[in-house]
Amino acid sequence: MNNPIYLDNNATTKVAPEVLDEMLPFLKEEYANPSSIYSFAQSIKKNIEQAREKVAQLLNADSSDIVFTSGGTESDNLAIKGIAYANREKGKHIITSSIEHHAVLNTCKYLLKQGFDVTFLPVDKYGIIDLKELKKSIRKDTILVSIMFANNEIGTIEPIEEIGKIVKEKGIYFHTDAVQAAGKIKINVKKLNIDLLSISAHKFHGPKGVGALYVKKSVNFDNLLHGGHQEKGKRAGTENVAGILGLGKACELAIDYLNDQKQQQKIKMLRDKLEKGILEKIPEIIINGHPEKRIDNTLNICIKYIEGESILINLDLEGIYASSGSACTSGSLEPSHVLLALGLPHEIAHGSLRFSLSKYTEEKEIEKVLEILPEIVQKLRNLSPLWKEKKI
Repeated sequence: MNNPIYLDNNATTKVAPEVLDEMLPFLKEEYANPSSIYSFAQSIKKNIEQAREKVAQLLNADSSDIVFTSGGTESDNLAIKGIAYANREKGKHIITSSIEHHAVLNTCKYLLKQGFDVTFLPVDKYGIIDLKELKKSIRKDTILVSIMFANNEIGTIEPIEEIGKIVKEKGIYFHTDAVQAAGKIKINVKKLNIDLLSISAHKFHGPKGVGALYVKKSVNFDNLLHGGHQEKGKRAGTENVAGILGLGKACELAIDYLNDQKQQQKIKMLRDKLEKGILEKIPEIIINGHPEKRIDNTLNICIKYIEGESILINLDLEGIYASSGSACTSGSLEPSHVLLALGLPHEIAHGSLRFSLSKYTEEKEIEKVLEILPEIVQKLRNLSPLWKEKKI
């Protein structure tokens, strides 16, 4: 397909050319194992530490608090299980939200089977937790609060600073899944009182299969992988050198992006243009997520009386790639758990579409979507008995 229009950047992003250039030497000439003692290997180890420093700079963290992982899912598992297992003598209660990514939700559900107790906080119609409910849910045996920074489906940004203050006052560990926030929002783990934070390189123009977990020095947690001494004993296994250096470069580029107001405004302008155009051209639309407290690249809508999958198939035929929610649940016939948590009925939640932009998105691509999408919706609605019933 010539010139495909890729608007599924919350699922994964294009690897930046600068990132690929950074990685290639470590897939070819620089292939030594960093744990070896000879100079060939030790020079590679220095490169890993430089990448660690770049990740720390993105989060305003100390580089010694960065642990490299295989991605967001491992980082979430390491944070939640690591805290749970290391602190079970203090308590077995964990608090999270009902709209977390499945890497968090399913980890918490697993811990339920291991004898832990988990509170799943509800959210309002925009996807934001109630801070009063959080305070009420905290118990003497609460050991961890895990609330995502920004939602991967609707883009809503949670009140992380306020959560951090509440949790710190209670002496409880605070983890945030920042997989969709890193590279899109400035993050300061020290100011926000965050104890553990998960990121994944492929969500901001880095490679797949590598991520990081920020772990504050004072945190007491168990590691999940047992083996060698890598990552100061917190995560055993020979380092994914090329991936780690790609992550470091992606963090470097993300810092530049976050300091460039023009680039950020461009993405928000294109997202808003897409939203405005859809509302003007297609009736019976619901915009999901907070109108303002939302990451700039994300637009999630529900188109009434038709199913999102049918729209996606028709968009695909036109070379336009979007999604109906999280890429991790694309094989499920169930509507998004996030949209159901917002209070949307099943039949409306089934009509969801998520468009997620990147710095590579162009205005002409948005204009093309606004030209094609209304025609697809009208065609599908003409075939829909629900739409025909409404018109009668």
